[in-house]
Amino acid sequence: MSEQELKLNVPKLAWGAVERDVLRGAVTRVRLRAQYFDTPERDLVKAKISLRLRLEGRRWVQTLKMPGTHAIDRVELNHPRPGPVLDLSVYEGTPAAKALNACHERLSVSYETDVKRLFRRTRVGSSIIEIALDQGHIQAGDLKLPIHEIEFELVSGALQSLFTIGKRWLTKHGLLLDFRSKAERGDLLAQLHQTLLTTQKQDLAATQAAKAAAVARFWAITTIEPIPLKSDLLCDHAFALISQSCLSQVARNAAVLSEIDTLGICRVATPEHLHQLRVGLRRLRSAWSLFDGLAQLPEQSLRDEIKRHFTLLGNTRDDDVLRETVMPVLNAAGQPPLDLLSTDDDPNGNKLAGSREFQGWLIDMLAFAVTTHDRPTSNPAKLRLVLRKRLHKWHQRVVSEGVQFQTLAIEAKHTLRKRTKRLRYGLQFAESHLPATRLKHYRKALAIIQDVLGEMNDLYVARERFEKLSNDQPPAWFAVGWIASRLDVLGLEATKAFQALKRADHFWST
Repeated sequence: MSEQELKLNVPKLAWGAVERDVLRGAVTRVRLRAQYFDTPERDLVKAKISLRLRLEGRRWVQTLKMPGTHAIDRVELNHPRPGPVLDLSVYEGTPAAKALNACHERLSVSYETDVKRLFRRTRVGSSIIEIALDQGHIQAGDLKLPIHEIEFELVSGALQSLFTIGKRWLTKHGLLLDFRSKAERGDLLAQLHQTLLTTQKQDLAATQAAKAAAVARFWAITTIEPIPLKSDLLCDHAFALISQSCLSQVARNAAVLSEIDTLGICRVATPEHLHQLRVGLRRLRSAWSLFDGLAQLPEQSLRDEIKRHFTLLGNTRDDDVLRETVMPVLNAAGQPPLDLLSTDDDPNGNKLAGSREFQGWLIDMLAFAVTTHDRPTSNPAKLRLVLRKRLHKWHQRVVSEGVQFQTLAIEAKHTLRKRTKRLRYGLQFAESHLPATRLKHYRKALAIIQDVLGEMNDLYVARERFEKLSNDQPPAWFAVGWIASRLDVLGLEATKAFQALKRADHFWST
């Protein structure tokens, strides 16, 4: 059985209005108490399996879930049970059987959930959607994590209907796209609980440090993950998988920046969450370039909108880099005191990441990415060949401009930096179709270039800020002079790095 479901987090301030909207119809109320099972080594999580026993009113139901064909699709197997006792024999002959048979003797309750659900059905065009509003908590040991979410499940009809109703509710109430399932959140909470139990045996200082590290892992940044592309994939379907990976990175970091689950309690977002969100946006734009002409791209309005969000989020990123990267180096070099006069009153970008405009754009992009199979195929060419050909072309342009780096104008250097990033992300997308050894050496040469150009870009932005500050704060001229000297050194390093890339092992001819 396939479950297609869109989940949105409901911020505390929006809960009352959302609940009133759900109640505008014939609703059913039910209490759902569930136990989730795994081994101490988390074998089921590693196999991408979720296994639970849930008391639904007075009825016990055993449920197994696995990933489906796209980001909001799950394989779901439900079996009624006479009581809270697992029966794994019902999975014989399923893809989950091997993993379950290997660990069934070591399964135990990892965490639990207790939820009060309001649900009803509604019509969206010719589709039927079930709306479920959940309030409760996840518990592992003595740790609890709140649940305040609304789920839209497709009962019948077109998948696009989920996004139509989801965006309507998101825009009206200021909701947040949440890629995390209850099982994912519960597993993280269980890991945190086990870590805290272990630290109790350490001395006070070590305990505090371990607790801080464990909490940080719970709210960790979402970085780039491998995207295995099968050799027989069509370009449209490969592009869809890549788009979903990029959007997951964006949405998960945006959720932390938006203080999902923690609003009014604590701040867990860091500048690195903002950086990784922007990396996800940049990867998405790189994917559009890589598949331009090979697959159907999102409509132009969506591609234009990303530029505005990227720029606004970039302003807060520039402040973070100046304070945390550039200033420590300048201070070590003897920089006199300065008042940096921040350009943004939202240093972590949480207002932007949680805004209706940005979150609505995310829903529209996710809708495009997961409805690929409903669209006609635009290019049946072999994925491996077309990706290598395009990456080779990108490489040639980057190298031809890079070996002349010292002669380029500042704007041309900035453009070259973006092309270099695009090449890096393109390599990551096509990684499963490239020779690993040669790719490793090539990436190393490319990484050196990126480090140099990245530092140069940070210094260009900082120099502009210091030049403006110098009108009222003469000590800013020290920073301007130091940056000019450092940029001269980096320019020479960049030229050498591009020459090394030109000599590096090439991978597209194999």
